[in-house]
Amino acid sequence: MKEKQTLAKLRQEIDAVDDRILELLNQRAKLVMQVGAVKTENRSDFHVPSREREIYERLIAANPGPFPAEAVHGVFREIISASLALEKPLKVAFLGPNATFSHLAAMQHFGLSASLSPERSIPAVFEAVEKGEAYYGVVPVENTTEGMISHTLDMFMESELKINAEVLLEVSHFLLSRTGRFEDIKKVYSHPQPLAQCRKWLAENLPNVPLVDVASTTLAAQIVAEDYTAAAIASEYASSIYNLKIVKARIEDQVNNFTRFLVIGRKMAEASSDDKTSLMFSVRDEPGILHRMLEPFAKRGINLSKIESRPLKKKAWEYIFYLDLSGHISDPAVGEAVQDLSTCCQFVKVLGSYPRARQ
Repeated sequence: MKEKQTLAKLRQEIDAVDDRILELLNQRAKLVMQVGAVKTENRSDFHVPSREREIYERLIAANPGPFPAEAVHGVFREIISASLALEKPLKVAFLGPNATFSHLAAMQHFGLSASLSPERSIPAVFEAVEKGEAYYGVVPVENTTEGMISHTLDMFMESELKINAEVLLEVSHFLLSRTGRFEDIKKVYSHPQPLAQCRKWLAENLPNVPLVDVASTTLAAQIVAEDYTAAAIASEYASSIYNLKIVKARIEDQVNNFTRFLVIGRKMAEASSDDKTSLMFSVRDEPGILHRMLEPFAKRGINLSKIESRPLKKKAWEYIFYLDLSGHISDPAVGEAVQDLSTCCQFVKVLGSYPRARQ
């Protein structure tokens, strides 16, 4: 009896805390609405990512525990997402359809209260942001197993949009079907990338089953929802959307399989405590050019985290380089290094400076 009384008392205390949290959330919402009115009057940007980062960093640093730091970020991401929706719906375009990994990345970064709009292709995401139909766009750029996504890099050649943030999403592939039974699977549908990322597992476990390429993991799930003899490789989220059963979880060949997504917008992001800058440039083909293009960064101690080459489509055997480096373009050392780089380049384009994603 005493144990039940103690449990009941603790639950009452939890209820009282929850009531207080709800009261404070509404108090915060009223303040946010006042901020929105001031922004409208001053014609200021209603979304200021640097302010969000300040909130997350301050709260995580001040958190004494035992509530987990990562959970603090998740909780306040949703609070901020809902608060922004009170000011103005934050429309975000992403590479659709719904339930793709791009959709999950958009939800992870912007929260569930953002207005997420699926687009048919990567160029369509860029177009939606360029035309002002969406405030931001979310596109995939790199996978730890399959490498860079060239279509996204190519779009930056034509677009003036800037990278505002990056999102790292752990990609876990699930084998889904209507029945949930291995023996019923006569074919497997998915996008070419997930099929490639699960190639070894499929060869070992479904060696004689045909693999069918489709436009997205979501389309694969939609097809399988109508076919009891097929399976799809898709996200766990897709199973709940399309009423599918999990045949096998996490069938990707490589552990720590991450996809990196870029958040694109019309303005350069302000500096934060830990930034990256992405560049695109083309160099003249001459002796020692590789050394000369790296030297401006080496002599200033600037770390280069990625360098990738892409063929210049308009001219055979010439290349565009894609470079990620530590620091913000407003940092004097970074700005000077980029200026020095330009002396040996046909062109240099700063794609954006943005906060480094936490893995």
